[in-house]
Amino acid sequence: MKLKRLVSLCVFSLAIALFASSARADLNITITQGAVGATPIGIVPFAWSGKGKVPQKIGAIVSNDLLRSGLFAPLAPGKMPQQPTQPSAINFNAWTQIGVSDIVIGGVQEVSPGQYAVRFQLFDTLQGQQLLGYTIHASKAQLRQAAHRISDLVYQKLTGQRGAFNTHIAYVSTDAKNGRIVRYRIMVADADGHDAHVVYSSKQPLSAPTWSPNGKYLAYVSFENGNSAIYIQNLATAKRRLISDRPGLNSAPAFSPDGSKLAMTLTHDGHAEIYVMNLATHHLTQITHDPSINTGAAWMPNGQSIVFTSDRGGSPQLYVKSINGGAAQRLTFDGIYNAGAAVSPSGGKVAFVHANTHGGFSIGLLNLNTGQMQNLTHGQLDESPSFAPNGSMVLYSTVYQGKNVLAEVSADGRVRQRLSGPNNVSQPAWSPFGD
Repeated sequence: MKLKRLVSLCVFSLAIALFASSARADLNITITQGAVGATPIGIVPFAWSGKGKVPQKIGAIVSNDLLRSGLFAPLAPGKMPQQPTQPSAINFNAWTQIGVSDIVIGGVQEVSPGQYAVRFQLFDTLQGQQLLGYTIHASKAQLRQAAHRISDLVYQKLTGQRGAFNTHIAYVSTDAKNGRIVRYRIMVADADGHDAHVVYSSKQPLSAPTWSPNGKYLAYVSFENGNSAIYIQNLATAKRRLISDRPGLNSAPAFSPDGSKLAMTLTHDGHAEIYVMNLATHHLTQITHDPSINTGAAWMPNGQSIVFTSDRGGSPQLYVKSINGGAAQRLTFDGIYNAGAAVSPSGGKVAFVHANTHGGFSIGLLNLNTGQMQNLTHGQLDESPSFAPNGSMVLYSTVYQGKNVLAEVSADGRVRQRLSGPNNVSQPAWSPFGD
């Protein structure tokens, strides 16, 4: 059973979709567990200067972003002692008395039809000093992006860690009819699940979307011609490039950290091996040489080695190997099934699918410096982990009430949230920061 599941990782991971709905529907986030002791913060509703209704509630978007991080507990507007929109109106003492040491104020001004100036300022209420202050110019379509940018700036100023709110996620969405999947879509959405749009659609299976380091391309597997093939698609132009359609299986694409190479699993020689292709020349180098199943390469940040799954020791486990040769070293020893690695941006941790003691599959986390492993999740069908580009969260696929959904868990396991919509969604990949 475990080996069969490993083989399925080489092909694609698909659960039967139960509902059919709009492919463009956004994902909704439900926070299922928050961090104890999150820092109170005031995100005051932004002032609006323009005709009609405000096109986006910037303050609410920033508040939701910071809430999702698990590190902050934004006050509800109704519990704020005041709602100033200019520095001169701030009563710092009113905020400190309720334990809020930082507040964000701002406004949105329509400077011309469809063009806006978004102003924000971050204040330390204890010192009565401004910590940040910027004006971001944006079109109507860019207002959510401007809000996420504000969240990133506030998060970085207060935590010292770069925020990942203004990034994206890719995933597979499916439609079903009469219990059978009739449509597959590669989707891209903002990190909070909004502004979802279709990258590619097919009646045949699509799987394993993965980002290029600059965030401008997606590689994925398509069965549109009856057999598996790996494509790279330009997200701006939608132009696609066929990378591999060799006989047998073409699967598990993964860009190298510099974007010049693509690792993949191929079976054209009779069994599953990992290869690396130079994308400029299409030269193919075989990395693994073992009669067992070898699949799911994830690059280490140095671009010189990969973490992958192999059953060469009798059960699926994680190994690390230099792409320049040498023996593979086993990384996981806890349990009879550890597969589907994702390496943290720092290279110090690996998230993976782990067969738990309850007979299900959860997300495990291995600290490469200490060798210690922990269970981040406790589901039955958790898979496809992907790190946020700042390493703070792990995005993964799970099943909730019989439906495929996405979920996130903080790297310390304290914060959990669920992303779901009308469609079945799976196989997520969190984008890099990009250029």
